[in-house]
Amino acid sequence: MIGLLLYLALGVGLLVFLWALARRKGAPVEGCGRQFVEARQALRTLQLGLLPENLIERIFDQEDYRYVTATSPGEIGELFLQERSRISLMWVRRVRSEIRNLMHFHLAYSRLHAKLSLLTEIRLALDFALLLMACRALRILLYLRGPYGARSVVRVLAATAGRVCAASEKSLAFLNPPALESFRRDSAGHGAAI
Repeated sequence: MIGLLLYLALGVGLLVFLWALARRKGAPVEGCGRQFVEARQALRTLQLGLLPENLIERIFDQEDYRYVTATSPGEIGELFLQERSRISLMWVRRVRSEIRNLMHFHLAYSRLHAKLSLLTEIRLALDFALLLMACRALRILLYLRGPYGARSVVRVLAATAGRVCAASEKSLAFLNPPALESFRRDSAGHGAAI
């Protein structure tokens, strides 16, 4: 009898869940363009401004600190370490902010415009969760160990953010019309600049 009640409760719960999914509305039309622009800006900021390997290596490389401590008084080395810690924390905050912007876009709008498979969406959700956890862990490590004590977490963060950026680029691909590039090439030869 208890088993029957459990199955009935599970069935009713499933029906309520399906009913809630069916009644869910799509993304609102107003603000859609703004969300796409914000997602595109977040993607470009991550790809071009925050995730290039040379920038990450420069922020989290110990060679500068070794040089400063070897060639200058101790208080300058401490000041350098404080500033490098501040810069690395700002970098993590910006990465987290842009990742959250992309995550909100994917939650609200991308499924309406991109043909993502269920497996891709699940991987993307796991990547977003991993990124947010890595940002949190990195901030804690930066507070505890300084900017040079968390290189492995930085590598995981950068690799996962790269995967999210690739998926986001596919979702936002319709914003880059391919005809525009051929139009630029055709007009550039005649002295016009676009």
